[in-house]
Amino acid sequence: MSVLLASTFAFTICFAVWTVFSVLGIPIKQQLQLNETEFGLLAAMPVLSGALVRVPLGIWTDRYGGRIVFLLTMLAAVVPLWLLSYATHYWQFLILAVFIGLVGGTFSVGTPYVARWFKRERQGFAMGIFGAGNSGSAVTMFVAPALIAAAAGAWTIVPQVYAASLLATVVLFWLFTATNPAHLQTTASTDFRAQLQLLKDPRVWRYCQYYSVVFGGYVALALWMTRYYIGEYGYSMSSAAFLAACFSLPGGVLRALGGWISDHVGAYRTTWWVMWIIWVAFFILSYPNTEFTIQTAHGAQTFHLALSPTLFTLLMFTVGIAMAIGKASVFKFISDDFDGNIGAVSGLVGLAGGLGGFILPILFGILLDYTGINSSCFMLMYGTVCVSLIWMHYGFPGKDARATQKGPSTASSQEIPQADAILG
Repeated sequence: MSVLLASTFAFTICFAVWTVFSVLGIPIKQQLQLNETEFGLLAAMPVLSGALVRVPLGIWTDRYGGRIVFLLTMLAAVVPLWLLSYATHYWQFLILAVFIGLVGGTFSVGTPYVARWFKRERQGFAMGIFGAGNSGSAVTMFVAPALIAAAAGAWTIVPQVYAASLLATVVLFWLFTATNPAHLQTTASTDFRAQLQLLKDPRVWRYCQYYSVVFGGYVALALWMTRYYIGEYGYSMSSAAFLAACFSLPGGVLRALGGWISDHVGAYRTTWWVMWIIWVAFFILSYPNTEFTIQTAHGAQTFHLALSPTLFTLLMFTVGIAMAIGKASVFKFISDDFDGNIGAVSGLVGLAGGLGGFILPILFGILLDYTGINSSCFMLMYGTVCVSLIWMHYGFPGKDARATQKGPSTASSQEIPQADAILG
């Protein structure tokens, strides 16, 4: 249990670092006079590197063990994070953001690392607990504005405090974790070419798509929400960050609930309902602030349609809960179908989710620059959920019967051949 708790704490700190530009990007945007697309690229740059390293980190976790890989990944980001406080040009921020983003790869390390300390029927819950470290984005929403305010508006204090915190986390992680040689994998999945062969399995592509929505969308919106509250409702940075945490916090801490539900209900049924919930929410959130006039029998009448800050926050709170559950249910698919190489498959799926988290904020910025409509980001998210629902509907033969069955693995392993059979 100490391994699970220490790993979850470390991942929380890593995720706070990974999403630091969700708040830090606001004063940097003002300082450098960036447009929305440039802001989106800056906020997303750590997500890119964190996504790209997930595949090799997943392989190295299977081969060398999660403890040492996790620790070295955190150490690699300490110095670039500290140097961020001395950057003055846009290109410097982008380069440093790439190295800071390495901590985002710890997810594909910690997931198989903690899962292998538990029996199969408990792995979904264990991975859900670990995945609750996603709440680190909410930590940034609370801590970063407070640090900036305490430093009289000087944003440079944030990367310095974060660098010190990350270094302290390295020490704590080493003291409270362990290595079990029996967990090391000597199968072909630890070879990069063999891992790429997993892409021949259609299940991997499905899980990549689902995860790019529930995780990639979560990361993208967590990076974007502070800016959205400022642009749409005119809040101050501290107030905007606080309200944005209403999405980020449940989207992280309730992942454990998603693991529990997936263990008891099944991965398919859980993911199916998650997609429908966020589909409805994004449909409502997509509608822009609108005024229109109609001609009635008594003359012209003007209507105003807009989401109030309260209703908007409640909808985002709901989306955060649904995405938290969905993130866990997708990885329950993986633990059910690829028990022998969780690290390899979670690396691929995590890569897809991370790439979603990188691409989406940039597209949010492009859409906002082009249309001037703040809610255009939710229009895009609505489209991605439509793709997932269609794929789920046609991708699971016998899905209706399987969705009503009970048990931890009924949703993904009864009618689909195992990975070993596919890979020969």
